[in-house]
Amino acid sequence: MDRAIPFLAEALAPYCEVVALAGQAVSPADVRDADALVVRTRTQCDERLLAGSSVRVVVTATIGFDHIDRPWCEAHGIRVETAAGCNARGVLQWVSAVLVGASRRAGWRPEERTLGIVGGGHVGSLVKHYAEQWGFRVLCCDPPREEREGLGFLALEEVAREADIITFHTPLDPTTRHLADARLLAAMKEDALVINSSRGAVVDNEALLASGLSCALDVWEGEPMLNRELLARAVVATPHVAGYTAQGKANASAIAARILSEEFALPLADWYPCEVTPPAPREIDWRTLCQTIDSHCDLSAESQTLKQHPEAFESLRDGYRYREEYF
Repeated sequence: MDRAIPFLAEALAPYCEVVALAGQAVSPADVRDADALVVRTRTQCDERLLAGSSVRVVVTATIGFDHIDRPWCEAHGIRVETAAGCNARGVLQWVSAVLVGASRRAGWRPEERTLGIVGGGHVGSLVKHYAEQWGFRVLCCDPPREEREGLGFLALEEVAREADIITFHTPLDPTTRHLADARLLAAMKEDALVINSSRGAVVDNEALLASGLSCALDVWEGEPMLNRELLARAVVATPHVAGYTAQGKANASAIAARILSEEFALPLADWYPCEVTPPAPREIDWRTLCQTIDSHCDLSAESQTLKQHPEAFESLRDGYRYREEYF
């Protein structure tokens, strides 16, 4: 398993042999005799890694799965599971901090702005709920859900034209790579703000730089190697840590433990790390958010650190002090 996944190794240790490794360093030899593999986004789980191994299940302690070749795994009888939704409130609070910072810089109130949300899953739905409560006019785009459910989601181009702020919350797959391309970015208002906390390649970083649009980025194409010019221009720049809360990490580890318990009959189906206070969701008004968010999610300080030390992207991410969710 990835050694950066907290809490889980200790919980599993009484029941199985746990080998903890740096995620990017996991090799075919490491997994050859493994029954299960628990990873983050830095481990590419594909034929190169898994062929000839005894792995029965791959669990990623993340909401994304673009680092896993799911068709290959399915064809070879390997179960793949994610921790979908585990860090949704952490990302919500990161986005909330971006919105508060933008309102301070430009002097607007939520009722004066239109927020476009691309992706209506766990995170997008939460952002929509709170943003509407705060007074934003909210426009949502989610083509797969619109096709399945017909809930009145708007076309991406319409959201881009209307939005003062657009925030991306989609997985990365062939249909979403460069979803925000040069054509889409050109359709946006000149003073619009682009927020991306999903996957770096959902937004074409070169096109974003060329567009001149303001941006707040937690994820980057080619990370950990960053486009330094785009980094310098971003109003918010963090090292892929939007969902890095203690509760989000505990949720992910608990989900992984539950999946492994199902697969191998372990007594950990209801386990949750005792070191972490479970999340306690609540409503919060805009005024209270503005008064409290900095003490829980200080994006100004985090952005300054990354801009001064872009070469330290991975160490900043791996050594990040998990935030506490408070709403």
